[in-house]
Amino acid sequence: MRNFAAIDFETANRERTSICSIGIVIVVDGEIRERIYRLVKPSPNYYSYMNTRIHGLTAADTAQSPDFPTVWAEIAPRIEGLTLAAHNSVFDEGCLKAAFEKYGMEYPGYEFKCTCRAARRIFGKTLPNHQLHTVAAHVGFDLKNHHHALADAEACAHIAVRIIE
Repeated sequence: MRNFAAIDFETANRERTSICSIGIVIVVDGEIRERIYRLVKPSPNYYSYMNTRIHGLTAADTAQSPDFPTVWAEIAPRIEGLTLAAHNSVFDEGCLKAAFEKYGMEYPGYEFKCTCRAARRIFGKTLPNHQLHTVAAHVGFDLKNHHHALADAEACAHIAVRIIE
């Protein structure tokens, strides 16, 4: 997989529709070509203590941000035709589908690859776990700002380039 977009969502609360930030790293011919980071006004628009504790975002950070359809209208043409890679793709694909459904948008059937599943298959028990920061370190990427959507998407991109062939 030489051309793809690594994607990561952070959510404001336990609802998958509550996307509050999106990180995307576009890889062409195995090289990072573009980084996209956007804050999003979540829906429902409230932040749980646990989610804020994980990623550090609050309602004040996204109060003036656009909603998901507005942000996605900017992103969609830039990732058109690309496979999406995510670490624990079940979560990220679930968020994306839930947001499309919430806003009555037609889901274009994005294809997802999971770097977590790939890492389990390739590295097995040689790693203590297959969490993003562990796998990223193993492939030589220093994930300094874990749970920032762009940093996580970049870690995922590095993992995908290394292990998803």
